[in-house]
Amino acid sequence: MLHRTIFLSDIHLGTRGCRADLLLDFLNKHDAEEIYLVGDIFDGWALRRGWHWPQKHNDVVQLLLKKTHNGTRVVFIPGNHDEVMRNYLGTHFGGIEVVETADFTAQNGKRYFVTHGDQFDTVVMNAKWLAHWGDRAYGALLWLNPKINRLRSLWSGGYWSLSKWAKRQVKHAVSFISEYESVLAEEARRGGYDGVICGHIHHANIRKIGEITYVNTGDWVESCTAVVERADGTLELFDWEARAAATSSVRRRRRLARIKARKKDLVETQT
Repeated sequence: MLHRTIFLSDIHLGTRGCRADLLLDFLNKHDAEEIYLVGDIFDGWALRRGWHWPQKHNDVVQLLLKKTHNGTRVVFIPGNHDEVMRNYLGTHFGGIEVVETADFTAQNGKRYFVTHGDQFDTVVMNAKWLAHWGDRAYGALLWLNPKINRLRSLWSGGYWSLSKWAKRQVKHAVSFISEYESVLAEEARRGGYDGVICGHIHHANIRKIGEITYVNTGDWVESCTAVVERADGTLELFDWEARAAATSSVRRRRRLARIKARKKDLVETQT
């Protein structure tokens, strides 16, 4: 499927929580004239603590480079976890442009301020040690999550995100998300934009805040989401994990139906 633009953020290549398999599935089935990588594409914080780079993570990089060679414009806006790339603003890596922020105009004429968003996170800006501590706690939840899901799979339970559930239970987290969205929307309003496209907080969302359209691309750790621009300039949130789960459920039902049909045919043949 070809889109005008695709926005991805918070992939966190280099971590065990990265859902690279689903991202590869998405990128193989969806192409675009432009792809914006809205920060935290790789996780320098985690890689400094211990190297983890399986083949599928390399496959994601190679696929993005292949898309640039095939004519797709790829723009990389570094985040706080891959902040080392902010030392290379204005350069190109294999055809991928590295910029601090971007000014994006959709097909319908709407202008969007594109930023990772960590610059508007008071914890990251004013208490970086706390941000690193929180990152370790978040990593612990992600380490525990696949173990829980292996148990859930025994009774055909779908994928469940422990970290996402924890966020919903903590009132401070909910309050932070709301404040973060409002601050980003206000920044876009001051800049004369119609909306803002960001990432950082792993909370995919498209909603109106006053006259501003707030767009958060989500992540590829918890929710596996992307934002795509349709031909008419409208933006749509793709929940790829949910779509993959639905497809898997349909295949499972069809497989069970075929098994039942074979058993029925066998019984009828024997009688």
